[in-house]
Amino acid sequence: MSVGEVAGLIAACALLILVGLLAYPILKLGKVFDETRILVKGVSDSGVPLIGEVTTTVATTNAQLLKVDTITDNASTVTTNAAALTSLFAATAGGPLVKAAAFTYGVRRALGESQRRDVSRRVKEEMKAERKAKKRGDVR
Repeated sequence: MSVGEVAGLIAACALLILVGLLAYPILKLGKVFDETRILVKGVSDSGVPLIGEVTTTVATTNAQLLKVDTITDNASTVTTNAAALTSLFAATAGGPLVKAAAFTYGVRRALGESQRRDVSRRVKEEMKAERKAKKRGDVR
């Protein structure tokens, strides 16, 4: 063997060792890619039904919101009608009711004043009678 052949043999062995050392990380990297592929497949397999469920939920929510909008519109109409009815009642019956309330207040006040005068007159008469009785010597 000549020196060139020995150098070629050493270079071939060094290249073989280098390829062997580089093969290990490449194999590990291949396993990482396999795991990544499996993970992505799992995410896509479980994500598609989830997106379908979200779509169904959004559609159902939109339908319910349409119903709520209808209810809100009806409530607004009822409120408007009630306000109009209240205004109509106040305009037609409000004046006579105020007059009737004022009249009954005046009657109550007059009757109360009359009763107070009667009570006051009776008390004064009883006090006079007691004074006269004391003067005469009769004490009740």
